[in-house]
Amino acid sequence: MNADSVLPRRPAPGSEAPRADVPSPGRRGRRNSARQGAAAALHGVGAVTAVLLVLAAIGAMIGEPVLIPSLAASAGVLHSTPTLPVAQPRSVVVAHLLGAGAGYVVLALAQSSPWSAALAGGLTFAATALARTPHSPACATAVVVVLQTPAPARFVPLLLGATVILVLAGFAASRIRPGAARYPVRWW
Repeated sequence: MNADSVLPRRPAPGSEAPRADVPSPGRRGRRNSARQGAAAALHGVGAVTAVLLVLAAIGAMIGEPVLIPSLAASAGVLHSTPTLPVAQPRSVVVAHLLGAGAGYVVLALAQSSPWSAALAGGLTFAATALARTPHSPACATAVVVVLQTPAPARFVPLLLGATVILVLAGFAASRIRPGAARYPVRWW
């Protein structure tokens, strides 16, 4: 008597025929996945570059720096992780304004220095956490304010406008590419 005559034969796990709703692994699937990944990356690069060029052009037209490093970081966050809380419009806009505010508060209490800039960055992180508007690039906005000491009457409206442009560009970019994650998940 052998085991085959006593035990029923069952297919090995995973040997069933592939179902119609589950793609079978194979060369074609990997190629399509790689193409989709490359298309998404190219779309993201194009979207980030386009919005940064718009900010640079606006700055050139009005003779004011509108494109600051923290906004470039925000564009990257917004286009690479559009569904995360850090990329939502409320976080992007409010956090940068909190960062500017923290920078100006620190400037009112201390001179411009790397030490005070670091303090402003930390205060921004705390303020955005308390306001439930997480957006780490805003910490860099505070540093820019402390180290560059821009006039608040010019800087804050430009910063607000630039963050709104970032959000609108994210909205537009998510509607252009078929299959892209929709941005924003929530407006406020």
